[in-house]
Amino acid sequence: MATWEDVRRLVAGLPDTDEHPSYGGHPSWRVRGKAFAWARPLRESERAALCGAAPDEAGPLLGVRVADEGVKASLIAAAPDVFLTTPHFDGYAVVLVRLGRIPVEELAELVEDAWRARAPRRLLAEFDGGGRSS
Repeated sequence: MATWEDVRRLVAGLPDTDEHPSYGGHPSWRVRGKAFAWARPLRESERAALCGAAPDEAGPLLGVRVADEGVKASLIAAAPDVFLTTPHFDGYAVVLVRLGRIPVEELAELVEDAWRARAPRRLLAEFDGGGRSS
């Protein structure tokens, strides 16, 4: 299962990315200044809204951009033990990931897709021209 070190390694393999402190000093990862993944502990109000479905406080959560709300809904429906959302993210193409429950290979796809959702077209063209594809 995935760890923060896996997230850092996967992000480092993508062009023009950096790690930057986000709200509360938690790490976030950006492509050319646009966040695409970040550590996202739940707030107390979110825990209350999720009731018994809230993950363990000690379990790390990663927020990631997804292509659209349809992708978000599909991920949550397919693996509700791995993916979740909160009312805070209603209307946003963002899903929360329980790092301790996602295989690294699946995380790699998710991180690259999140990067693609935020990277400029020109950077995507350069990246794909280098022999990689999604």
